[in-house]
Amino acid sequence: MTVMVEVEHLTKSFGALQAVNGIDLAVHKGEVLGFLGPNGAGKTTTMRMIAGFLSPTTGTARVCGHDVVTDPTAVKKVIGYMPEGSPSYDDMRVGAFLKFIAEVRGFTGADRDARVMRVMQRVGLVEVMEKPIEILSKGYRRRVGLAQAIIHDPPVLILDEPTDGLDPNQKHQVRTLIHEMAAEKAIIISTHILEEVQAVCTRAVIIGQGRVLADGTADDLLARLPDHTAVCVVVPAEASASAAATFRALPGVAAVFETPAKGGRTRLRLTPREKAPLIEAVNAAVKANAVPVFEVYQDGGTLDDVFRLITAGPAVAA
Repeated sequence: MTVMVEVEHLTKSFGALQAVNGIDLAVHKGEVLGFLGPNGAGKTTTMRMIAGFLSPTTGTARVCGHDVVTDPTAVKKVIGYMPEGSPSYDDMRVGAFLKFIAEVRGFTGADRDARVMRVMQRVGLVEVMEKPIEILSKGYRRRVGLAQAIIHDPPVLILDEPTDGLDPNQKHQVRTLIHEMAAEKAIIISTHILEEVQAVCTRAVIIGQGRVLADGTADDLLARLPDHTAVCVVVPAEASASAAATFRALPGVAAVFETPAKGGRTRLRLTPREKAPLIEAVNAAVKANAVPVFEVYQDGGTLDDVFRLITAGPAVAA
């Protein structure tokens, strides 16, 4: 795969504060990278350096082969950047603002007008094109920010909280748009919404105190959880004691936790010994022992659990 963004030993200091502390990263064409971390981890600072809007203290980044230190203007030409808060000229109308951005990007006349209309249609701004940006809701302002980032169809997109403030339908529209663009671009998304990583990202990087703490697919990150292979079995309440005894006898099961559920049911959560795979053994035990079940499913935790595990570890302790 073609490397579109390369980050090498990137650091940034603000006086005594080390905001970014030696980040190495590569993003390829076709990847949607989720950039995660707690507040103050260095996400926004790193993205600003990649976009050429903030100079590194040491190290560098290259975007489509252009060095952010020695050729920041070339970097800006190949990047679409949606910064935190979607800053804009609030007194301008939406359509006029996007025409202005298109002209800054070098488009004029019919080409400019066509690009503006196309991007407004893609992100759902046509109905507010004559409204001043200052009166728009937070969701619409975010969409204006996204529109200006993609108006020149750049090969690299850097989006800081792209769905912040959007309702569920609007989030779905933006995520669909990201999916549509992903094959031909490298996209970096900073987000606090971990469901977004599973919804749109092919890979995720978690940083803390300016350092990379984890890098992999959502499945890779989930596999870090100690009970990643846990299994839940929902049984009739009257059968819970015998079912729990059956499952406790399985060699890979460390413990069985019982929780009452609605409709006269009990939820049994089976945790593994040293990440032992359980689902096949549980299904076999259900069949062999005629255990009455409503559901059997793997319940290995969430990305929220992974995030807490990684960012609260010794590497980032205060």
